[in-house]
Amino acid sequence: MPIAKTLFPRRYPIPAPGLFRPKSAALLCVLAVLSTLAGTAQAHAKAQAQTPSPVKAQALSATKAQTGECTPSVLDRSGEPNLMQQFDSYGNQAFNPLADAGAWHGYLLPQSPKAGFSGPLIVAQEFSLYLAPMLEQLQPSIDGRPLDFASADSQMQACAGELRQLFSWPELTLKLALRFVDGRSALIRTELINTGDKPLPLTLEWRGELLSRLTQNKGPLWPADKVPSWQPTTGGLRLSFPELQQGFTGYFTAGAGLDISRSLASNSSVTELGYLSRSELTLNAGESRLIWSRERYILSPDETESGHSGMTEDRLAAQWQQSGERWRAYLKQGMPELNSYLPKALAQKSLETLLGNWRSPAGALLHDAVTPSLTARAFDGAWAWDSWKHAAALSYFAPELAKNQIRALFDYQIQADDTLRPQDAGMIIDTVFYNRDGLRGGSGENWNERNSKPPLAAWAVWYLRDDPAFIREIYPKLVAYHNWWYRNRDHDGNGLAEYGAALHPAHQDSEGRMRFYLKPKGTVPAGCEPLQDGWLECAGLDDYRTLAQSQDYQALESPAQQAAGWESGMDNAARFGFIDDSQLSAYAAKHYGGDLTRARRDWLPGFVENRHGGKLVGYSIDQESVELNAYLAQEKALLGQMAALLGDKQAAANWQRDAEALAARINSDFFDSESGFYYDRELGSGKLLTRRGMGPEGWSPLWTGVAAPAQAQAVRRNMLDPKVFNTPVPLGTAARSAPAFDPHSYWRGRVWLDQWYFGVSGLARYGFLEDARALTAKLLNNAEALKGSAPIRENYHPLTGEMQGATNFSWSAAHLYLWYRESAAAEAEAQAQVQVQTTNKIQ
Repeated sequence: MPIAKTLFPRRYPIPAPGLFRPKSAALLCVLAVLSTLAGTAQAHAKAQAQTPSPVKAQALSATKAQTGECTPSVLDRSGEPNLMQQFDSYGNQAFNPLADAGAWHGYLLPQSPKAGFSGPLIVAQEFSLYLAPMLEQLQPSIDGRPLDFASADSQMQACAGELRQLFSWPELTLKLALRFVDGRSALIRTELINTGDKPLPLTLEWRGELLSRLTQNKGPLWPADKVPSWQPTTGGLRLSFPELQQGFTGYFTAGAGLDISRSLASNSSVTELGYLSRSELTLNAGESRLIWSRERYILSPDETESGHSGMTEDRLAAQWQQSGERWRAYLKQGMPELNSYLPKALAQKSLETLLGNWRSPAGALLHDAVTPSLTARAFDGAWAWDSWKHAAALSYFAPELAKNQIRALFDYQIQADDTLRPQDAGMIIDTVFYNRDGLRGGSGENWNERNSKPPLAAWAVWYLRDDPAFIREIYPKLVAYHNWWYRNRDHDGNGLAEYGAALHPAHQDSEGRMRFYLKPKGTVPAGCEPLQDGWLECAGLDDYRTLAQSQDYQALESPAQQAAGWESGMDNAARFGFIDDSQLSAYAAKHYGGDLTRARRDWLPGFVENRHGGKLVGYSIDQESVELNAYLAQEKALLGQMAALLGDKQAAANWQRDAEALAARINSDFFDSESGFYYDRELGSGKLLTRRGMGPEGWSPLWTGVAAPAQAQAVRRNMLDPKVFNTPVPLGTAARSAPAFDPHSYWRGRVWLDQWYFGVSGLARYGFLEDARALTAKLLNNAEALKGSAPIRENYHPLTGEMQGATNFSWSAAHLYLWYRESAAAEAEAQAQVQVQTTNKIQ
């Protein structure tokens, strides 16, 4: 019978002795073998760069000598935007721009022969917009004759961390390359080489014009009295933005803008939305000339170093070299050859995705953070549990960024003297964005303090345990966060927590009563206010409970239900009562002879008030969630490990004791032996919510290592059943057999790669390596374009493999990368165990 094992000794959180790990005499030998065991290379599909047209050998060798070798990007970096919001059906911006170094803008290679880089795509504080088709398009002329790019031998190449172009005519070679050098600046390195035998008089013209139209169906972003303006400057141009706040579209602060600075002097003229810069020079036979251009996107007027400052040749060359060295370090540390279940090319695509979504400090974001997606709408902020996942993956190749990712959320950990919510001391809020919300004196639409997110922070921090100073810095903050769950989300104080909602105007009226929304059928509670389409806004937990029991309504909704779903991270999961009308009717027909009133009672969540010291501190949904408590058990074990690392033996022993006790309760209180799965359970009665079907929360005890071996085996059977979770793209967010299963619904069927990872990693942890390998192969073979150059998606259709949700999604990338490393470690341990067993037999 397989037993829970710690498979990943280098980075994977190793639980405290006696919990979640084998008591095997071979373990120390296994770890020793792992330290020297080398993985074998696995065949993988590399993204192929476009085949270059023939160019002169001199130009090719010069490219290698002056810009370095290129590791081809695995992502398609080509595109030519013609709208500011060039959205697909999911609200994603078209294409996959290169962004790097924490910059808030990104660029593309053009799809037709042009000298320059498409874009940029900028993050207008919280929303991404394409600013221009090409902000600096270069047109060289010889003796007044513009060179024809269509007739040139050309090469476009996307490298990891760099974009390159090469054009060659009989008498001239032109090379351009773009790298990011800091959190605001991209450098363009332009080299002109006279390959003829006589002097070349050259005129160089750079031009650019802003996009104005938002979408095909919308007009200009900029009002007639508020348009960006161009001004020539010493050494370049300045684009200044007006003050503009357009809801769910873009924010600009007066004085923000974009500086274009060049090392070659030019004369510039401007129009309303565009400019033209012109320079002249002569290249002697065989001579080359290097020109630097810097595009610096400034989000706030108080950001320093603008215009031509810092444009010395030595400094620019040094920045260029440092950018290349930084990427070589990423690839060296992050891309070892491993005997992994995932191809190396997919791991590189994951690495590129994470670094492309890196934003440097700006506005209310006080530390560097990887956001969910540069290209998805409204995803340019830091979410709590996204951040923990990102940090775990980043720990392998960008550990300082990983630490700052964690700090970015702990910067806003609620303190006991907080003016808005002192009752939430210790809480980590859901999201941190450029702008705070109105309650915090800002104007942001995405800042959220209505709820927290699942407690995976300690898991992420433990990946960084090589830095004891960081552990010492974060440990007390983790303890405060851990304690918040039991003070504010354990309604009956039984040691089993629930998801819920914070005290917030979205959840309460001015008198502190819980809000809800009612579409009435009969009796209407006193004090309800009319809204649109027959809805009423009401308040009062007792009135909500009366309606829930009587079923005397057409529809009943609560913002607290939404917040509890958000707090779980599984926004509209079936276990929280989310189900479509048609599905509810089918459920009623199957279980209650079509009686919708009885069926609704099975699906409508209840709420309870949580009080501490007699004061209201928040709400809980009326169910204790299995994965929340599995995460908390894991967190106790990890906090014990941290306490031991910091020398506090008594605290370590206490955490370990509590972890073991909670693990035992999870196995006794959340497991249904009849169906062989873990479920949430009702508050009070303790009844398991089997009626709402199975979801990925049921394999969280395997991932955290708290499951007993027999229970792990039972869960495994459901995970491998084609009628349950083993769909063409396996391990979706609802079982195929669940009443609310919908492969198009956000968290009721789609395959999310974090939950997929928790599943295969959990199987591997209990020794089911063949199962983990098989489920990995199904994902690779059936998830649309996962192995190609298309972006990694937020989720995938479990039956067809269709790409769904956000493009360039960071936590999908993070978990793919983690599995690249950890599946290889699992295989290495398995091989080591075989060697130990063989040695023991011989002895």
